[in-house]
Parts: sequence; C-alpha cells; structure tokens
Amino acid sequence: MNKNNLPIYFSLAVIFGILIGSFFNGNAIGFTSFSSNAKNELKIKKLLNYIQRDYVDTVNTDKLLDDAIAQMLNKLDPHSVYIPKENLQAITENMQGNFVGIGVQFRMIEDSITVIQPIKGGPSIKAGIQAGDRILMADKDTLFGKNISTGKVPKFLKGKPETKVALQVYRKSTDSLFTISITRGKVNIKSVDLAYMINDSLGYIKLDRFARNSYREFRASLQALKRKGMATLILDLRGNGGGFIDIANRIVDEFLEDEKRIVFTRNNKNEITESFATENGIFENGDVYVLIDENSASASEILAGALQDNDKGTIVGRRSFGKGLVQQEMDLGDGSAVRLTIARYYTPTGRSIQKPYRKNGDDAYTSDFQQRVRSGELSNKDSIPVVDSLKYTTPKGKIVYGGGGIIPDVFVPIDTTSYMNNFYFIAITNFAFEYVDRNRRQIAEKWTLETFITHFDSDARVYDEFYAKIKEFNPSIKAQKILQKYLKSSIANEIFGDVGFYRMQHKDDKMILKVLELENQQE
Repeated sequence: MNKNNLPIYFSLAVIFGILIGSFFNGNAIGFTSFSSNAKNELKIKKLLNYIQRDYVDTVNTDKLLDDAIAQMLNKLDPHSVYIPKENLQAITENMQGNFVGIGVQFRMIEDSITVIQPIKGGPSIKAGIQAGDRILMADKDTLFGKNISTGKVPKFLKGKPETKVALQVYRKSTDSLFTISITRGKVNIKSVDLAYMINDSLGYIKLDRFARNSYREFRASLQALKRKGMATLILDLRGNGGGFIDIANRIVDEFLEDEKRIVFTRNNKNEITESFATENGIFENGDVYVLIDENSASASEILAGALQDNDKGTIVGRRSFGKGLVQQEMDLGDGSAVRLTIARYYTPTGRSIQKPYRKNGDDAYTSDFQQRVRSGELSNKDSIPVVDSLKYTTPKGKIVYGGGGIIPDVFVPIDTTSYMNNFYFIAITNFAFEYVDRNRRQIAEKWTLETFITHFDSDARVYDEFYAKIKEFNPSIKAQKILQKYLKSSIANEIFGDVGFYRMQHKDDKMILKVLELENQQE
C-alpha cells in the first residue's frame, strides 16, 4: 500500500475515533450515544501506534490524522471543514473582529517591514508609529534582510495583552533611526470598510464581514449617516463571504418591522428555529439598496433574502454565491477544531438558496464561477438559471426563486473593463507606494480626501511618470485609461487607506451608478 493513500483507506475510522475521544472529553454535547463504541476508539489508537512503530517508512502520524479528518469532512459537504491548530487563532481573530498586537497594516518592501497605516485606535498609532516607518527589529529579533515571509511577521508583533515589545524603527521622512516601546493591546479588525454620504439624502455603507464586532460598527455608521440626513442607504455586501447568523439577524432587524420573519433553520431532526425582527430597528422607515455579487455568501444572503422576501428595499447586482448551510465550530481537544454543518437555513418565504454540490467533493463549487462565465449569466440576466418548482411569492406578489443564491431585483452585469493583468497590478502597487513614500510630507500638507478625488494628477504628470516605466509593454489606449484610474486609486489607498481606494473606485462603479439612476427615476 502506498503511504500517500493511507488517509483514504482509514479516514472514516480515524474520524470516528477522534469524534468519540472529543465527545468523551466533554467537548461536545448530546452525543453520549457514542459511548458504546469505545472499542472502536481503542482500535484506531492501536492502528496509529502500529503505523508509528512498525510501518516500513517514517510517517508523521499527526499529519496523517489531519489529512484523514480533512478528507472525511470533504465527503460531507463543501463547508464542513477541518481547522488545524496552527490556523485556528487567525480564523478566530478574524471572526471575533479583534486581535492582540501592536496594530499596523504592513507590507514587505525591499525585504523590510514597512508600515502602510497604523490601525486607528491601536497601540502603534498611540505610540507614534507613522505610515512609511520601517520596523527593523522587534526586541532582539532582526526583521530586515532575512527574507521573512509576510505570514511570519505577526509572530514577532503579536503577543499577550499588556506585554511590551521594543521596536527599532527607521523613518525615511526624517532620515532617523530610533527605538520605541509599545504595549500590545486589543486591535479592532474593522467590519465597516467605508461609510459616507454620496449626496444629501443617499448614504453608503460597505460591510466586509459578519463578525462579532460587525453589528456595533454597522449600527454606529447607520446612526452617523442618519444624523447627516440619510433617507436611503446603499448597503454594499459585494465580496462579503458571511459570518455569524445572529449578527446578520441583528443587522436585518434595523430594517424590518416588529415580528417580520428574518430566517429559519432546520436541523437533522427536522427541528425548526426561527428568528424575527423586533421593534428596535432604527431604519424601518428608510429605503435600502443591497449590492450583491457572485462572492456574496451565507450571512450576506440571509440579509439580502430577508429583505427581498419581506418586500423591503431593492437587491441590486448579480446572483449571489449560494451557501445555505449553517456551521458550528467544535473543539477537538488539541488546539484544532472542525466546523461542521448542523442545519440548513431558509429565507422567510421558505427558500433554500444552497446551490447543488456533490457529497464526494466540491467540484460544483470549484467550477461554479467558470460555469457562470460560460453560461453568460454574469453579463445577461436572462442567462441566470431558475427552477420553476422552486418559485416562491413574497407578500406583495413578487416572484423569487430558491435553489442557488439570491437573484437580484435589478441586474448589473460584471464590469470587464476594469480587469488588468497581474504585471500591471504589481507595477501600480509598487509605484504608488514609492511615489507616496518619497512625497509623504508634501502630500499630507496639500491634500484632503475630497480635494484629492477631485484634483489630484489633473495634468497626468504622475501617470506619465508611471507610464514611462511600463511603456515598453505597449498597453492599448483602453488599457491606459484603466491603469490611470487604478493608479490614482492605489495612491489614494496609500494615503487615506481603504476609504481612499473605495471612494476613487466609486466614481465609475456601475452598481452605484445604477442606484443613482433608479433614484433619479423616482424623483
């Protein structure tokens, strides 16, 4: 037997034994019926011992076990997954919406850790770290000139709360080298990428995920925009892959009247759990447009489906991803975990929006985007597949469909004019950083975000400087227009962060332009 095939042959048995062990150790509830299978657990332990002791080749049984668990879960559904212990902390931090560290966005520039932005409210910005600073050492660890990968940097900067780290910093703008002590603390991973008023009555919020801090950030942004006169909201869920269902429910509750159904789930015992809106919503009388695309999934689809099924607002964009399965994270006792599908969720009218999958792999998922391209549905609403047997009707008589994502009320085709190859993307990213890095002081004195959007590089001198570096590749006139826009957006990103990038991109955003068109039709 080839040792590479071992996980395939006994993955079922290994998983069974591991689950028994974790349940015996009190890491799950309600599975005491497995206790009669203790002999199977012993059998698997013996098998692993035999392999470790007697197998002809050296085998890493820990990795063997990890592979077995992953293969087993892959045969259930595409969203039941194994999380190795080395990955669990990062995933948990992302979903909780915070981590403990110094709080910087960074990039490796010429083999040095370069601060792109200190994170607002984090320890670094309070200690005086600035954009453009190079972090050369953390305590006694040298961090430059060592080809340290981006993924390994956090272990030098993160740590336990209230611990100190001494950073040696080079500041190019003043040509100075100094050491600064920073006390590590909780750093927020923002969920609301951007919130601003597009005009006197139309507000915009981009929500990146449904993490533990997302509702708090969303509600604060909603309140702030209301104070500025917002009567209609654009809620941008494009690229939002989901998160916690209860957080999605709380956000939906801001829009729906008391007792409106938001979502319901059904488990393997056919038990149904329902969620309803309360009277606490602060935007029940406002109008809303929800922007979705093929990467809007899970909790994003719960929100879009709840509003669509309750005839609230307008869903704009393209068919969403199609994830209607609910996962629960379960500890395996060694620092690793499984995220196991425990239920299906349904929109208020009873739609399941889970797209088809095969239980022996995720072929339907890995090829789904390519299939949408081939079918033409990203460019033409009439190419979106619908199944008449999965037709549902909202209270006001609107026809909606289940069986694979949320189909928008207003379709906006994918914008292929913004695509550029990886070479240009890297060239622009590097140039934008270099340009800002050598002009940081002058830029800070001259530009605000609003003046930058309106007037920066109006004579195209900065673009001409960039073009001189890549003109030998002879980009077409059409490509040059794309490059010029993206260059300005990238420079805005270096100066103002995500807010600058998105504000620049929104000038020609087809979905936002569609919303403005719809708003004008109502006047």
